[in-house]
Amino acid sequence: MFKTALASLFTVTALFSNSAFSQAAQALNGYWQYEEYLDANPEQKILTDRLVRAVRNTPVPLKIKQIHPITISVVYPGQQISDYWVRNIKAFEARLDELGVVYEINQVFTRPNLDSRQQSLSLLEAVQNNTNYLVFTLDTTRHRKFIEHVLSSTDTKLILQNITTPVRAWADQQPFMYVGFDHVLGTQALEEYYKQETSGGSKYSVLYFSEGYISDARGDTFIEDMTHHDDYQLVSSFYTKATQESGYHAALNAIKNNPDIEFIYACSTDVALGAVKALNELNRSDILINGWGGGTAELDAIARGEIDVTVMRMNDDTGIAMAEAIKWDIENKPVPTVYSGDFEIVTSQDEENEIERLKQRAFRYSDH
Repeated sequence: MFKTALASLFTVTALFSNSAFSQAAQALNGYWQYEEYLDANPEQKILTDRLVRAVRNTPVPLKIKQIHPITISVVYPGQQISDYWVRNIKAFEARLDELGVVYEINQVFTRPNLDSRQQSLSLLEAVQNNTNYLVFTLDTTRHRKFIEHVLSSTDTKLILQNITTPVRAWADQQPFMYVGFDHVLGTQALEEYYKQETSGGSKYSVLYFSEGYISDARGDTFIEDMTHHDDYQLVSSFYTKATQESGYHAALNAIKNNPDIEFIYACSTDVALGAVKALNELNRSDILINGWGGGTAELDAIARGEIDVTVMRMNDDTGIAMAEAIKWDIENKPVPTVYSGDFEIVTSQDEENEIERLKQRAFRYSDH
């Protein structure tokens, strides 16, 4: 893999060799893939299926009386254009209220790939206060080191958001729960769209998230599968700072270097909207661009015809799943290790009433 730094904003990968693919595969091999984990652990599949049903059904209130409120700390990279994280917390609290769980919650929103000091202080405070449940994420090595500390030296129960693939090395000492929308399953849905809408041999560019697990799961998975199908040609790829501005500059460079690309695969909302700005500026409506997640900003861009497709998360599922899992835990019922919410593909060709139906399902708590 050959990399060149561009204006300290991002890294461009001009070529992907076989060794690069093996490195990407090796990075993801450190994790159980979602379906793989459930197939290998039938008792977990039973629990996960039970939670899936609970999320889709009306709430059943807590059956026992709490002596004290539970304490919950949430540290999220929520300062993004994507509204996933903010909606997630709204759904989480609303479902806890419906379930009759008495709780105290402390929330801290930070910027992805930035604010590491603020994030560390907030996490340390949560652990020192012996919070019952800590909701965090796993994307970088720094995150992983902190999580390993929590797992080995505290009684705090850790819920890892936006990851559904258990870490193999943690074996029998897994977090309380992994919850999110499986990145590989969502990526595969977007692959199918591009395979249908473009011909084999088409040239394309990838705009990654910042370096870390999300880029591996959404970006490298996409590249590997597309390369092995009809010889789609990756001509450039860029690590971004996970911001709209870095997505904008990366897209400008991708088109400048290869004006004949047919599509740009973006790994996140903010990056996709930056690419949209570049495409509009260059008047290149012929280049397809996707979103990732299907939040409000992406759906608005689809309605304007600026984004061609997104894989839409049924957003509130994961907040509901966390609330149900905590209720089960209070009732001393077993909780599944993994849960992935539902996806739907949405395109700029879809009828407005169909998109509205999906919005009502995805945002059934967070829109109120």
